[in-house]
Amino acid sequence: MDRRGFNRRVLLGGAAVATSLSIAPEAESTAAAASAEGAAKEAPAGGEVKRIKMYAERLPGGQMGYGFEKGKASIPGPLIELNEGDTLHIEFENTMDVAASLHVHGLDYEFSSDGTKLNRSDVEPGGTRTYTWRTHAPDTRKDGTYRAGSAGYWHYHDHVVGTEHGTGGIRKGLYGPVIVRRKGDTLPDKTVTVVFNDMLINNKRAHSGPNFDATVGDRVEFVVITHGEYYHTFHLHGHRWADNRTGQLTGPDDPSQVIDNKIVGPADSFGFQVIAGEGVGAGAWMYHCHVQSHSDMGMAGLFLVRKPDGTIPGYEPHGEHAH
Repeated sequence: MDRRGFNRRVLLGGAAVATSLSIAPEAESTAAAASAEGAAKEAPAGGEVKRIKMYAERLPGGQMGYGFEKGKASIPGPLIELNEGDTLHIEFENTMDVAASLHVHGLDYEFSSDGTKLNRSDVEPGGTRTYTWRTHAPDTRKDGTYRAGSAGYWHYHDHVVGTEHGTGGIRKGLYGPVIVRRKGDTLPDKTVTVVFNDMLINNKRAHSGPNFDATVGDRVEFVVITHGEYYHTFHLHGHRWADNRTGQLTGPDDPSQVIDNKIVGPADSFGFQVIAGEGVGAGAWMYHCHVQSHSDMGMAGLFLVRKPDGTIPGYEPHGEHAH
């Protein structure tokens, strides 16, 4: 994702597609030149108060989605990105003919922003409500114990449609990613969201991806979320990450395990960054659930890593659409 600040990214950006900064590390000289231009960009300190508008809408085929503009809802809903210490006010409008809500994981909020019928924080058809989400940096409590910060890969979803737990809304597509960064976290060139929702990925029909595009050398961030009734494993071919908050090692002494496959259950979320094609080059790199029957039933997509000239060695699209 082109790093031009929260407002452009959140108000105009989508959940999966973004402008990427392409380099060509297949040639060491090119990589060295890129490195000479400066280190990777880092997240700033938080503490800002931000405001956005969000809509819940019906979509074709009986599905539902969230969007930052009327008529532009998507599945997954758009990425919301904050820095530790930020406060976000979301003016939420429910354009549907059933009650809906916004419920977030991992952030701070009062019960009036919980997004459930149980405490009357849902939104009736045609109604509007402001949800307030807060974040905080790590600190120490009065009793001297450590309090972790809000930084992490989180998510939001409906908690009302179908049942008091939003089972129908989640199944129909009312979910999306949230990233909270700590000051100094590495910023990516592009962020993509992968949601295992029952036996579908991003609510797309079986065996239809979605696929994600990058160019060799792009720093690509994956946000992985799971919903529904089943446990899955997320596996990415040709790339690996650290099993910690950021998905990156802090140095040679970081004890975090480096993995390429992670078990995920309903409402789990995690994220990581990879350098597209690092050490392996361009290619149509598969990602999928590694529960064999699940992948056989279509829980798979492609991480399409292109050469700088736009080509992918040995890859023929066969009508697939990149996202």
